[in-house]
Amino acid sequence: MFGLFGKKGESPEERLAECQQKRDWAGLARAYYQMGVAAMEQQEYNRAQLWLSRADTIYSADDKVYKKLGEKLMDDCSERIGKLEEASLLYNNIPAQVEEMTADLGDSKVRVWGLLSLARLVKLGERLGSLPGCEALGKLGWAVDLVLKSFQEAPTEEEFYGLRDLCGALYELGDSPAFWGAGSQIEVPGGAPFQIFDLNGMMGVHLEIDAYLDGHLRMICALGQGEESPVPETGIIAGALLPDYHVRSGAGKPEEVPGIKAELDRMWSDYHFVCSDFTWEQVGQKVREYKELDILGN
Repeated sequence: MFGLFGKKGESPEERLAECQQKRDWAGLARAYYQMGVAAMEQQEYNRAQLWLSRADTIYSADDKVYKKLGEKLMDDCSERIGKLEEASLLYNNIPAQVEEMTADLGDSKVRVWGLLSLARLVKLGERLGSLPGCEALGKLGWAVDLVLKSFQEAPTEEEFYGLRDLCGALYELGDSPAFWGAGSQIEVPGGAPFQIFDLNGMMGVHLEIDAYLDGHLRMICALGQGEESPVPETGIIAGALLPDYHVRSGAGKPEEVPGIKAELDRMWSDYHFVCSDFTWEQVGQKVREYKELDILGN
């Protein structure tokens, strides 16, 4: 790959595995950066987005890596990511479309739309929660049930602080080598293994979950104090697309992947649902169904 990797004949995958085994986090970030540069030069912009964002996550999470890599590499990485953010990619287009669609929805409808997407991550979260250091993801089912209930009645103090603690754990996950350094993964029947680092796309699925749950807590506090509710977070609505997984496993155009097309269909169907005069019983039924959905199923 254009002589980017140290050992002659060494593949990018071998280089990544070597850095992970040696816990060479600076080397790992550099390898991802080099893979991103190569992809960008080949005009494979989705793959460039994937690899450069991984490099950015690692050096942003670890001060030692930040110091080792040097400003020249990191500045170039950031500049490249900035250019990719202006490109017509699913990574950019779908969140922008969601943002536009939510502009005319009431806050509660936006929050319900987000909850439905979050419910579809429960099954995946249960499996990822079994990986070392990723236990917080196994609590998504509990969080979804609590959010649904708290739309209709105030949570207990224990529930409130439990959800707040989960937010903290999800935020901290992204700074941990368990997320970006260990190479931990789960098997996917009929498909490529799913890496915990595949959650890094779409601004970080774990961070979008944290933002959604934290926003819900702030809404509860605002209502309890007679104040105006904060603007709802919308990032989680596209959170179950998981483009990093599909791009990493070979998709040149993620928007053509059956799994992503199916998830987009669910997203747009949910939009029409929240635009209707739904009942909480109907929301609960959809949540229960989505919690049992395997979004990686083939």
